[in-house]
Amino acid sequence: MTDLPGRENDPNENPFEMFGDPQQMAAAMRQFADMLSAPAGSGPVNWEMAKNIARHAVVAEGDPSVMEGERRQIVEALRLADLWLNEVTELPSGLTAPEAWSRSEWIEKTVPVWKRLCDPIAERMVETMGGVLGGGGALGGLGPEAQSMAAQLGPLMGMMRQMGGMMVGSQIGQALGTLAPEVIGSSDIGLPLSDTAALLPGGIAAFSHGLEIPSEEIRLYLALREAAHHRLFQHVPWLRTQLFGAVEEYAKGITVDTSALEEQIRGLDVSNPQQIQEALSGGALLKPEETERQKAALSRLETILALVEGWVSTVVDAAAEGKLPSSAALSETMRRRRATGGPAERTFATLVGLELRPRRLREAAALWQALAAGRGVEGRDAVWSHPDLMPTASDLDDPEAFVRGDAKFDLSHFEDGGAGEGRPSDDEKPGEGDPGGPESGRG
Repeated sequence: MTDLPGRENDPNENPFEMFGDPQQMAAAMRQFADMLSAPAGSGPVNWEMAKNIARHAVVAEGDPSVMEGERRQIVEALRLADLWLNEVTELPSGLTAPEAWSRSEWIEKTVPVWKRLCDPIAERMVETMGGVLGGGGALGGLGPEAQSMAAQLGPLMGMMRQMGGMMVGSQIGQALGTLAPEVIGSSDIGLPLSDTAALLPGGIAAFSHGLEIPSEEIRLYLALREAAHHRLFQHVPWLRTQLFGAVEEYAKGITVDTSALEEQIRGLDVSNPQQIQEALSGGALLKPEETERQKAALSRLETILALVEGWVSTVVDAAAEGKLPSSAALSETMRRRRATGGPAERTFATLVGLELRPRRLREAAALWQALAAGRGVEGRDAVWSHPDLMPTASDLDDPEAFVRGDAKFDLSHFEDGGAGEGRPSDDEKPGEGDPGGPESGRG
């Protein structure tokens, strides 16, 4: 064969290089097949496609199956941690059948909750993309003839919206695939992602990196946190509704930056899946409306998250005292991880434009500690019996005032799983009657 002018023949040259990266091409073909397989009326996101993308991402990074020895260590740690928690909280156990998960299993088992969290904003994004891709946005800059031609393409609008759903699904899949290698358990973001208490050996290893602490201590400490979260989520029936309601209320005020979306789509090469994915680079297109309703929803959500994390930190520290020598160091490590925004917070911000960061974690922990000192463990935990009894954002500023009697309640309602008494009316003076009441507890 005659050599090409100015170029030497290379026996190792890839003759298919002109078609680009084969792995990217294969991924694009999989995504396109997934898009076409989405059933009609299945919602704004093709979640099967999102799961596939996430699983492919974790497999590429390495996702070994959980070995029997690892599974046994984690299940035993969760059960022992649950026994320790019995000594420091009145809330009963939330463990039924603790598990150890691989990263792929975490994706599969938590998708139903991610779907509930992401679908509202995904619906808005898909509708906007359908309008922009179908001619209402970026095509508006074309001439009259081109716009007329676009108007005749009505039957393709469904396809355009389906493409928007594929784009959002791709974004969600990539985000979950990025998060999975860092996840420790089912409660990393402070929301109940699963009814099952579980830890991931890979997540424990990632958390342990650089810590000169025995692996058994780290595993037990993380098991305490997981088990404590599940006590709250399983036995405070209103908590899930309040958390998800606050997220959904906040999501209602999220808008899609149409001008930014149009700008990115104008120069988009639809045959390049990598470029499409980069064009939808997360929360940059999502903008919260600065309304009073939006601010109230955000404040309520941040307060609930801080109270959940503060209570968990308090009971975990109490349970670990005298049993785990490194518990103080582990507690501070976890506090920094949650307060500065770990991978879970960044991923959630990418998915729904919201950072799930308990900004007032230390204040919330101080309030729960003050309640335990003033009313005993029983009185502290009885506050969870009804949402009206919960501290507000202003209570975090003055925990002692809250403990002195800003909330009154009847423990019989807590024991019966009832609604509780609620807070005193505005005309009741703090300290009137018995501020401690029966909740003075064991202390």
